This record gives sequence, C-alpha cells and structure tokens, in this order.
Amino acid sequence: MFMLAMRSIGQRPGRFLATLLAAFLGAGIIMTFNSLYDTAGRPGVDPVSSDTLTTSASVVGGYGTLLVFFAVASTLTVNVRQRAGELELLRCSGATPGQIRRMVVGEAVAVALIGAVLAIGPAMLGGQALLDAFQDSGQVAGSVDHSFGPVALLSGIDVTLVAAAGAAFLAVRRATRRRQARGRARTFLAYAALGVAAVSAASTFAFSATDEALMATPAYGAILLSVGFALLAPRLLKGVLDRLPLTGSSGWLAVRNLRRRADHLSGILMSLILFTAVSVATLYMQGVETDAMRASGAVRTVDAKNLQTLNLTVVGIIVVFVCVMLVNSLYAATTYRRREFGQQRLAGATPGQVLGTVGVEGLVLTTVGLCFGTVAALAGIIPFTVVRSDSVLPHQGLGIWLAVASVAAAATIGTVLLTARRVLRTPAVETVGSAA
Repeated sequence: MFMLAMRSIGQRPGRFLATLLAAFLGAGIIMTFNSLYDTAGRPGVDPVSSDTLTTSASVVGGYGTLLVFFAVASTLTVNVRQRAGELELLRCSGATPGQIRRMVVGEAVAVALIGAVLAIGPAMLGGQALLDAFQDSGQVAGSVDHSFGPVALLSGIDVTLVAAAGAAFLAVRRATRRRQARGRARTFLAYAALGVAAVSAASTFAFSATDEALMATPAYGAILLSVGFALLAPRLLKGVLDRLPLTGSSGWLAVRNLRRRADHLSGILMSLILFTAVSVATLYMQGVETDAMRASGAVRTVDAKNLQTLNLTVVGIIVVFVCVMLVNSLYAATTYRRREFGQQRLAGATPGQVLGTVGVEGLVLTTVGLCFGTVAALAGIIPFTVVRSDSVLPHQGLGIWLAVASVAAAATIGTVLLTARRVLRTPAVETVGSAA
C-alpha cells in the first residue's frame, strides 16, 4: 500500500498541494518559535531574556501545534470525501479498510515530510527576524544570538508528521464510520465544550482587576465556546437556513444547496467561527488592557510587553492558518462541483446566475460564521471588560470587528467566486462529460 500511495501522489500531485501548503506553513511556524528554545538555552543568556524566549515558544508553539492539526485535517477531510469513489473501488478490488487507511496515512505523511523539509530554511530566517523584534522592543538583550538547533528541527518535523498521520487516520475513519455514532460523539463533545466555556467565562469575576491571569479565563471561555459552536456547525447552519427569507432563483438554489451540503460545509464554518471568536476576543481584550494601563499611568513591565506580543502574534498566526484552510477547502469544494455547474448551465442557467448562487452561498456562510463567532467572542470580552474597566463593552468601537469581518468575507466570498468563475470557463458539455 505504501507503493500505491507514492504512485497516487506522483499521478495527481495537484490534489495534495493543499496538504503540502498546510504542512509547510505549520512546520515553519513551529520551528520558528521553537528555535527560541534553542536560543534561550545558549550559554550566557540572561534570565530575563531566557524567560521571555521560553514563554513565547511555549505559548505560540502550543497554538501552532493545534492549528497545524486543524489545517491538515481540514484539507485531508475534503480530499478523502472527494475520493470516495476511488476508495470504494479499491474496497471492491479486495483492499481491506486497514490497507486503505495505511495508504491514505502514507500519502499524508510523505507530503507532510516534504513540507516540513521545505520549511527549514524559512523557519531559520523567521526565527532570526523574531529575535530581532524582541530585541528592538527591549524584551531580549541585544547580545543574544539566534540558534536553530535540535529542538526546533525535531519538534517541527515530529509535530507535522504526527498531525498529518492523525488527521489522515481520522479523516478515513470519519468517512467509513456510521453517521449516527459520529453524530452522537460530536454532540457530546460540543455540549461539553459549551459547559466548560460557561464555567471558564464566569470564573473571570473571581479575579481582581490587577491579577496577571485575568485575561486567561475569558480567553479560554471564548475559545471553548467557539469550539462548541464549531462542532454544532451543521445544526447551526440548517437552523439558520430554515429561517432565511431568501427569494429569487439564486437565493432559493443557494439555500437548497447549502442545506443539502451542510455536513460537508461544516469544516469551512468551523474555521470561520474559530477565526472570528479568537481574533475578536484577543484583540478587544488586549485593547481594554492597554487602555487600562494607560489610564492608571503604570509603566508596562516586561511581562506586559510579552503578553501583548504573544496576543498579537497568536492572532497573526490564526489569520494566516484560517485563510489557508478556508482558501484550500473552498477551492477544493468549489472545483469539485464543476459537474453540478455544467448541469445547471445545460438546464438553462446562465454563468451569471451560477455565480450569483455561489456568491449567495458564500455570503450566508460568512454571515453565519461571523454571527456565532462574535457571540463566542463576547462571552469572553464582556466579563473581562467588566472586571478590568467597570464598563460592559470595550471602548474600541467596531473597527476591530469590521477588520476581522472584512478578512473573513474576502477569504470566503472571494475564493468561491474566483474559483467558480474559473470553472465556468470550461464549456458545459465538456465539463459534464469529463466529470461523468
């Protein structure tokens, strides 16, 4: 099965490009920040600089590991779903489920290894640039030299390979398991995340305004609430569609398509919810913290500077990864519908009407993701703002939310429209014939 996996990659390299890109970015980020461990361990590094570097590597490295897994899992899930016919043919030819799993896992590990190796060079440059940024802000002594050692190299390769293997295994298992059992497990995890999120957000009121750990509990509450919403994404999408008053041919067809493909679109909606919740919550809470420090006249300590740097860095990483996941998933899902678009055109629909339907679908997905992501973010922002500033809502206005919403809308709607327009350039008869 390993040789079959290698031949599969060689015959259709474009299919694995999304996985390669996710592995490349993930390994690059993990190695970039874990190189700070190697730098902190160099002889002669002072304790303050060592603590700053170690904390940054720990926090961002943990987020990076989770994001690598989600990014690779998202691309592999779409890949496996689109290969359902091929995998079924292998089973009919005598392949066992275990052999199919080994083939898909072997493909994922091989592609992830290539991505990790390609990321070594950029990660070395990124680690040096990151150290320069810490030194320019006074958080790390200027005499500290960057080091890219075994911690960065081994962690980047190991985490990427394990994430790829685990994501591929789960993707194949999810495609072959019974739907009812899968739904029960997802529901249980979703409600568990919602319950823990409520407790975490409520525990914010047990802290005082000057506690260093004040931001942790509302941030975790917002993240866990967004995870719960993300796990319930198919139900949330169907519930919204049942109450959506869209009219016209494009609107009616868009709602029908979204309802029929709600399970397949759950990964895209999960990315939107997580992106909105984490970005909005982190940026607004950091803004409230900065305003409170400025109003009190207190001088920002090294720990406060580290916290701000980490928050902004985490948001930047999330933006990059979510955009990659959205673009990869939406491109693959839209390209896979080429036969459907061709049939619609043969039935009398114009290219403009097809694009209109796709645009409405992207708009609905974006709106639903922003709505529930904002609710999750507010669950963390409001308790933090009440404790830190004695007001209910932050004074930063809608600027941050509008910026986050613009990125999400551009990534979602822009990708589906550009991909659909590219697909529509092929004649309808040729599209239906080649996809049959």
